[in-house]
Amino acid sequence: MNEYCLKAWVTGRVQGVGFRAASRAQALREGLTGHARNLGDGRVEVLLCGEQAAVDRVVRWLWQGPPASRVTHVECEKVDVASPSAFELG
Repeated sequence: MNEYCLKAWVTGRVQGVGFRAASRAQALREGLTGHARNLGDGRVEVLLCGEQAAVDRVVRWLWQGPPASRVTHVECEKVDVASPSAFELG
């Protein structure tokens, strides 16, 4: 398996609606590691590492998010980082 890491910044109503926990659940379902963190500007940062096809599936899900969220934009960037051993919430 080729390790692929991508960082996504999700904009909209994404804090206080279970977005980080739902992102973690989606990532774990796909066998990915990384993190989901609230940012001070109201966005959520999501790092996804694993098989590229699985990362792409979770990125597509980020545009939808959990039912209480309202995503208006997702910005992605491939990153060269050491793959974390788990998926953490921050």
